Amino acid sequence: MQLTLEFGGGLELLCDSVKIHNVDVDLPAEEKMLTMKHLLAWVRSNLIKERPEMFMKGDTVRPGVLVLVNDCDWELSGQLDTTLENKDVVVFISTLHGG
Repeated sequence: MQLTLEFGGGLELLCDSVKIHNVDVDLPAEEKMLTMKHLLAWVRSNLIKERPEMFMKGDTVRPGVLVLVNDCDWELSGQLDTTLENKDVVVFISTLHGG
């Protein structure tokens, strides 16, 4: 499944300072749909190059990371259970900044 993943607010630093990633994610074995839970595990394994604890806590994103799926807050679409479709755009933005 082809997806566009965007990282902002400093999260791009965890991905070799690359903000936009056009990726091809395979469906997990025996699954018919790709969910955000599967995508986050894939991101942790394939895109995050350093300090994954700054992006994820357990099997979800850390508090303070805004997640948008096709410009819609994932909290409105089911968070980890949000299903993804081919060519979806998923944006991760850190809302926490040093001062």
